[in-house]
Amino acid sequence: MASVSFQNVTKVFERRVTALSDLTLEVPDGQFTVLVGPSGCGKTTALRLVAGLEDPTRGEIRIASRTAEGVPPQQRDVAMVFQDGALYPHMDVYANLAFGLRMQKGDEGKIRHQVTAAARMLGVADLLDRKPTALSGGQRRRVALGRAVVREPGVFLFDEPLSNLDAQLQLTLRSELKALHERLGATVLHVTHDQAEAMALGQTICVLREGRLQQVGSPEAIYDRPANRYVAGFFGVPPMNFLVARVRSMNGSLALAVGDQLIEAPRHLAKAATRDAGQSIVVGLRPHDLSLESGANQTSNCLSGRLMRLERLGSHTDLCVKLPSGDVCTVIAAPRFEGAVDDEIRLRIDPERIHLFECDQAGRRIDGPGSTCTS
Repeated sequence: MASVSFQNVTKVFERRVTALSDLTLEVPDGQFTVLVGPSGCGKTTALRLVAGLEDPTRGEIRIASRTAEGVPPQQRDVAMVFQDGALYPHMDVYANLAFGLRMQKGDEGKIRHQVTAAARMLGVADLLDRKPTALSGGQRRRVALGRAVVREPGVFLFDEPLSNLDAQLQLTLRSELKALHERLGATVLHVTHDQAEAMALGQTICVLREGRLQQVGSPEAIYDRPANRYVAGFFGVPPMNFLVARVRSMNGSLALAVGDQLIEAPRHLAKAATRDAGQSIVVGLRPHDLSLESGANQTSNCLSGRLMRLERLGSHTDLCVKLPSGDVCTVIAAPRFEGAVDDEIRLRIDPERIHLFECDQAGRRIDGPGSTCTS
């Protein structure tokens, strides 16, 4: 296998559209690395640059520690699986799997052995005589993966291979992709817009926004210590709640005022910096870190509001609560939650589960970034 390195890579297209801006990233040999972000953030462009389908405007890409500049796609030792599979409709499955090997003018007996082995590994051995039009969506994706596997490349490039599939099939193929990586020990650079897919597959996750790298880290680091508000809001279902608060002094310590309601500030706020009274700050609260306080209990660190909407989802109920400040919070409640719209709801908050961010456009995490953060 092989490592992949982006060194200050920028890609600008003809109409002055900057798809990637100064991307520096190391993908270690044998690691499953996921590039995640919304459409248009530059993640597919990054794959195409590695594959040699595009050239960087500035910067350098290295594969297995060797520069890729001037190296044609067929000599880069990479295999790319496109979003739509890109199978040849006039060829049967066997011919699709064998195509790349035959282009290299390999021995037909060896080709047959490699194709058969890959087909068995991916569960399509009984489909070798079928045309792509006779395959289901999941079968076509497996064949597309098989076409990459048979080449035994140094790097696999996966461009949203699970998109546009039904939910159950996505889960099945996600597990198969993970098992395939473990079996091959392959270097994988995987692109997706689905944060759950990124969390499930990636050993390392790289979050992109408008062509710029926001954070690099393990799934746990990305989720537990998001580097900025963008990353915090992108990961998590339901997404993180953001409330604008002001820093207040209360009995010699710091508190956070959300409208007229006060909650205790987490210890790391005092450690991060000295905050002036009245300074604005953004409070981030994940829905599952909030809990419901019964009317009989009157503990501190609660926010009160009115229930605007509830969605019963079987395993749990999502509650949408509007605070007097005008902020709206989502909280996860029990599946048999007993309540109705317009009820008063009290949300109990653990101060040490609060995330804090700056109020400016960058929205950096106040107690320090995650693994890597750029703006």
